[in-house]
Amino acid sequence: MAGMADPNQIQQDSKKAGLDALLDLLGDDMTRVNEIILENMQSPVSLIPQLAGHIIAAGGKRLRPLLVLASARLCGAEGERQMALAACVEFIHTATLLHDDVVDESDLRRGQASAKAVWGNQASVLVGDFLFSRSFQLMVADGSLKVLKLLSDTAATLAEGEVHQLMTANDTETNEEAYLEVVRAKTASLFAASCQVGAQVAERPDAEEEALRRFGGALGMAFQLVDDILDYTAEVDPKLGKSVGDDFREGKITLPVILAFERGDETEKAFWRRCLEEQDIRDGDLEQALQLLVRHNALEDAKTRAFAYAGEARAAMEIFPESEIRSALLESVDFCVERLY
Repeated sequence: MAGMADPNQIQQDSKKAGLDALLDLLGDDMTRVNEIILENMQSPVSLIPQLAGHIIAAGGKRLRPLLVLASARLCGAEGERQMALAACVEFIHTATLLHDDVVDESDLRRGQASAKAVWGNQASVLVGDFLFSRSFQLMVADGSLKVLKLLSDTAATLAEGEVHQLMTANDTETNEEAYLEVVRAKTASLFAASCQVGAQVAERPDAEEEALRRFGGALGMAFQLVDDILDYTAEVDPKLGKSVGDDFREGKITLPVILAFERGDETEKAFWRRCLEEQDIRDGDLEQALQLLVRHNALEDAKTRAFAYAGEARAAMEIFPESEIRSALLESVDFCVERLY
């Protein structure tokens, strides 16, 4: 079927993302997760599997479902519950991507035409809704009210984060606290839930569940901060379809910009307002923006914050005894921040 994802290709994409240790340990489980994803994308309404398959086949790091599986393995979970819940988490994430591309008016997703560009806004929003609905069906099928509460609460938090981000869009008065609150809701909450649900499946003590929640949340914060830094420092990323300055051209208010704006003089602040609020971007503006970020040490300070969150994630794992899966989870933290180099 057009746009259908291939489970083996999904695994290859994950390997390329630098998460080899997790994939080596969890490859068989991920194969089953991908089968569950494909099974639950099906619908007699043909546009649904076509559009959903398009974005899922586009690949990506599959980090969130990997975190579900890894956390469950770390906690000694057996059976297949965690595999269905990993698919559930991926559906939640994919639904938010579909909605994001509509809100952001993005025509590219991981180097390919976005679903919004191919099928339009209406189809993207509605298929996103379908995937959200499928995720709740998977939660209910799991049968645990504790799991249902965690993942449904997280879905609500994600939506709140999206609305909060919309409220701060193109607003140069956004401060660091507001930015971090958006990241906690929009990104870190699903990372945290992905890890926490692994402990819930294994029925581990509250202390272990809380440690995994803190690990995932801190990893999610570091992950997003690194993404925001890379927008001003990386070359073209074939998976994301992004090049240096995409966030700048879209007027996104991210941590490097917030730091540079707060430290700048009135002339510099007027520059940021023209570019990001008025969306009046001229030749040479990106180069000037990069100069201001360097002048005010904004990129380096943002990196320092990302490294601090990575440190929090590593510290949260200290409660668990050494093992292959624990080492692989710690390597996922390294992968996150090493993208800066």
